[in-house]
Amino acid sequence: MTTWFNVGKLVNTHGVRGEVRVLSTTDFAEERYAAGSTLKIAPDARSDGVQVVVRSHRIHKNFDLLTFEGMNNINDVEGYKGQFLFVSKKDLSELEEHEFYHHEIVGCTVVSDEGEELGKVKEIFETGANDVWVVQRKGKKDLLLPYIEEAIKEVDVEERVIQVHVMEGLDE
Repeated sequence: MTTWFNVGKLVNTHGVRGEVRVLSTTDFAEERYAAGSTLKIAPDARSDGVQVVVRSHRIHKNFDLLTFEGMNNINDVEGYKGQFLFVSKKDLSELEEHEFYHHEIVGCTVVSDEGEELGKVKEIFETGANDVWVVQRKGKKDLLLPYIEEAIKEVDVEERVIQVHVMEGLDE
């Protein structure tokens, strides 16, 4: 079974020639939306949806505009408004050392450098300067960990464990 990851949401059509307006959620838009790339359009990752091949990609007013092979007018794409675009796990690129896909981090157990289990990463915020990993804790408010060398000591995506140093002021 193929695993699919969300790369954007089809928010509207654009013009009458089958172009769709996508609110992108990927850091790799040029790669994901390159002509010839295969994507899935579906309401969620588990749905079968429809696989499409990107014919063209351009950027217009903070949106990615895409056309797909065989979908040449507005009637071909209108029904997909509000659905999501997914990329297959096999099409994900290898990342550099200390770079991770969000799906590799969310759900990992977070352990302090003293060995105390703190909770699990429930989401990631992109702030511009650095990502912030939100750790859900039992009986306490969420811990916000900046993805910086001083806080994140070791990430083991295979074991799904992240060792961290909780810097002064973060555990308020």
